[in-house]
Amino acid sequence: MNLSVSGHHVTVTPAMRRYLARKIGRVLRHFNHLTEARVILSVNKVRKKAEVTLHVRGKDIHCESVQDDLYAAIDLLADKLDRQVLRYKDRNSKARAPARRRAAARRTRS
Repeated sequence: MNLSVSGHHVTVTPAMRRYLARKIGRVLRHFNHLTEARVILSVNKVRKKAEVTLHVRGKDIHCESVQDDLYAAIDLLADKLDRQVLRYKDRNSKARAPARRRAAARRTRS
């Protein structure tokens, strides 16, 4: 998975990059077909914002969070992203389930 991190009005330190990689890496335990993740960290006076766009097969998943602390925003972002990926995975598996059953029925008849 490619992870690109950029900052608007904030310098992205190696510690922030490692923290993001660890938090975004949680998503990989649920869904390993991620091709790219783009993270944008921004700071406007008191408001810290973290947003991510995940590129998965067939869809882009976007999520953002705003907090007073940048690390808290990253934590909230990881939680939201985890829920969205699980929802996407569940919907995707339900859509393919009838086709799998038909294929399995054809194999057993032969």
